[in-house]
Amino acid sequence: MSAIYRLALLVSGAVLASACASVSAAPEPLPSALEAGWEGERVCTLQHQTQTHRVLRCTFPPGVGHERHFHPAHYGYALSGGTMRITDGTGVRTVTLETGSDYSSDGTAWHEVVNVGDTPVIYLMVEER
Repeated sequence: MSAIYRLALLVSGAVLASACASVSAAPEPLPSALEAGWEGERVCTLQHQTQTHRVLRCTFPPGVGHERHFHPAHYGYALSGGTMRITDGTGVRTVTLETGSDYSSDGTAWHEVVNVGDTPVIYLMVEER
């Protein structure tokens, strides 16, 4: 084997090793609202499920949140309102929800929430499957 050929193999091997080292592993997929929790405990329970939708009840005592997760298209209804801090791709905001308020969403790529108020917050969520 010629010296030039060995040098070419050595250089191509170093380039390949460098390229592989710079490629990071794909990020872990985010959990759904049902799978995500707070400090290892789930905050949502499955109330009903069909082939087209599922209904979750999510309960947040003061100081309890919901770790980073995603939502498919869904409808939400506040069974018990309160003050939540929401972190998502647009930043951090604090929202005060009235009991009986509702909303709909085409889906949420990711967010994290925490109850920063002094009353429990309880949502009923109907998610598309």
